[in-house]
Amino acid sequence: MSNCHARAAGLVQSARSGGHVEITEESAVALAGAIRAGSLSSREVVEAHIAVLERVNPSLNAVVVERYDAARRDADEVDARLAADGPDALPPLAGVPVTVKESLAVAGMPNTAGVVARKHIRPAAHAPVVQRVLDAGAIVLGLTNTSEGCMWIESNNRVYGRTNNAYDRRRSAGGSSGGEGAVIGSGGSPIGIATDTLGSIRIPAFCNGVFGHRPSTGLLPVTGSWPPPYGVARMCANGPLARRAQDLMPLLEIMAGPDGVDPLVRELPLQDPASTSLTGVRVTLVEDAFLPGTGREMLRARDRAAAALEDAGAKVEHVTMTSLRQIGLFTTIVLAEETGISFAEIMRGEGAHPLSLPELVAPRGKHTAPMRSLVIGEVLEKLLPKPLVRRLATAAHTAADEVTAIIGDGLLLHPTMPAVAPRHGASTGQPWRTNAVAPFSLAGLPVTQAPLGLGSAGLPLGVQIVGGMGNDYLTIAAALELERAFGGWAPPRGN
Repeated sequence: MSNCHARAAGLVQSARSGGHVEITEESAVALAGAIRAGSLSSREVVEAHIAVLERVNPSLNAVVVERYDAARRDADEVDARLAADGPDALPPLAGVPVTVKESLAVAGMPNTAGVVARKHIRPAAHAPVVQRVLDAGAIVLGLTNTSEGCMWIESNNRVYGRTNNAYDRRRSAGGSSGGEGAVIGSGGSPIGIATDTLGSIRIPAFCNGVFGHRPSTGLLPVTGSWPPPYGVARMCANGPLARRAQDLMPLLEIMAGPDGVDPLVRELPLQDPASTSLTGVRVTLVEDAFLPGTGREMLRARDRAAAALEDAGAKVEHVTMTSLRQIGLFTTIVLAEETGISFAEIMRGEGAHPLSLPELVAPRGKHTAPMRSLVIGEVLEKLLPKPLVRRLATAAHTAADEVTAIIGDGLLLHPTMPAVAPRHGASTGQPWRTNAVAPFSLAGLPVTQAPLGLGSAGLPLGVQIVGGMGNDYLTIAAALELERAFGGWAPPRGN
């Protein structure tokens, strides 16, 4: 924590030395430094972000459970503590706003994950990653929307409704952490805490033009997230989203480490990405790895990112790996095979009955179209011969191991989606939409999602930066370089 505090102080100086920056465009570490220095009060910072949310959230529907008045009181307490005890008494993120995905436990607040049958749930304790960020002084503004059961790449459910893209309300904010992507992309929060199994951090970060990080498996505990990992914890991760890349590592440092519950979490060394040189780092581009429909704009964006890293001293290599085309499709089979439990059973355990015929065919029922499609897919999957299912799962793991070997101690750049943020509903029933993100989840590798400016439709472009196990610092170092090259997050016009 002390390393994080010192690093944040240095970043604050560099962030604020280049001239005036709006409060709602600053990084979290810069805001924390300004609060400690007395150039901003926590109340000012919190009020600035609430003002953005009150303006944009009615059309975004990103924050679905707000605690604005409580956040104001929390900010006043930070300011009073600073006045009484001085800056050294404050933890590293004191007074900085944060938002949290609603599927992560926040004590006393809803934890439905968009499932109607869970509307009564109120956790008694915070998820460990949430508790650690709060212990670091951050102030929760509210909880953000997700897809139903966190099981699709569009954030829509029968509890809170649909979240819209920060740049185009006609388009998806991504999922399942679409509320986080939209709220940070709109300027309503500097940082957020979310979950990622099949791209649930990376896809919303891509769609809304911000940074997101899926940590190495075993770095952060997944305790306190719903649905629980059910035997596939290697694929599941909790992690941060941020409008500025420099916030990612301080957040990881704060959230990392064993919690005594998640059996996979261990102490892992975290290096400083800001002092990491990319000179000589191998950056791999996989060709012939894309399903039909992957747009040229996505591949051109990836290639521009590779060129920027090459300018920073990296060595770019091209390889072929056609198995990467199918691995994402097989990953859903791995989920079903290795958990030993279907999502229909999980939902029934919550008091829902998604397999009833009326629910499967009713467009205005208690379940969204993606959830109904998922349940139908589970029924059809059970008709597959067991030996075939096992072979497909084995093939997926083999391909994930091949990806890990190709990356080694270097990096891999890969498009996040076939195209820019889709229109609402356009991805339903299309499991291949996660094909570009799933392999790295299956391998348990760290991935930083970095924005690369806006494309021809005025929508965000971006790229996944994938590293070897435990090399989170290296993917973030590359993200910092791409932020310098392409400008990083750009506030949406007209918000």
